[in-house]
Amino acid sequence: MRIAIYGRDFNDTVLPYVQEVFDHLAEQSIQPVLYSKFKTSLHGKIKLPSNTIIFHNHAELKDHADVLLSLGGDGTLLDTLSLIRNSGIPVIGINFGRLGFLASINKNEIGQALKALSNGEYTLDSRSLLTLESDNGLFGEENFALNDITIHRRDNSAMMIIHASMNGEFINSYWADGLIIATPTGSTAYSLSCGGPIIYPDSKNFVITPIAPHNLNVRPVVVPDGNTLSFEVEARESKFLVSCDSRTVTVERSVKISIKKADFCINLIRLNNETYLNTLRNKLLWGIDTRNY
Repeated sequence: MRIAIYGRDFNDTVLPYVQEVFDHLAEQSIQPVLYSKFKTSLHGKIKLPSNTIIFHNHAELKDHADVLLSLGGDGTLLDTLSLIRNSGIPVIGINFGRLGFLASINKNEIGQALKALSNGEYTLDSRSLLTLESDNGLFGEENFALNDITIHRRDNSAMMIIHASMNGEFINSYWADGLIIATPTGSTAYSLSCGGPIIYPDSKNFVITPIAPHNLNVRPVVVPDGNTLSFEVEARESKFLVSCDSRTVTVERSVKISIKKADFCINLIRLNNETYLNTLRNKLLWGIDTRNY
């Protein structure tokens, strides 16, 4: 079995947990396939198994790993999409960050989690993605998002007007700081903080959530994921920002954008003792009297 390892730069406090990951892989005769930039950041800090091999990009990862293990928070796991793409390689995250909806393994459960992976004691949770199309090819081949695609104003600009349509039919003009188009996976991320609903992962829909709307009668809208959404921006500033998960570009106001469901999915690994509702309860403290904390 080969497990690809991806991570970002860490502070030294989590290095013992990173070492624990490689130690457990060696104990279970699992070959690590380590991302080259991550290897550079670990140089001189971690002892790697002698059979570790290195990969540099999506092409080198494809067909050379059974699982991709993300070390970090949800943002780190989202970074792995540019490496996985449509390869079908399942991904699981060990949470070194804060909330951890996607990176669901606690850093104190590394040994049990890797043993479960080795024994095949997990299920695959298929998650839909969004893909963005534009007349100037924004984001190139990485024009997809697992959580959300966001249109928002630049830091120094005034409120913008976003004209939204679905399958060519006008929906609304949003006077707001921006607009979030989120998948069910992303419904617990930025969209949730802006008042959007929590959507069950296999619901087959998207949610359109305005960011600080000026017209207060506007609310998030849930739409079936078989539709194509299109957007045009009107604003005082000549440029605005578009984000695919954590990747952001500056866009000319004249650029038109369309968003639809991607033609591939990402497989998240769910260990057999996990459920989506269990994750919600743990992360959002449902059923707990928070007055005791």
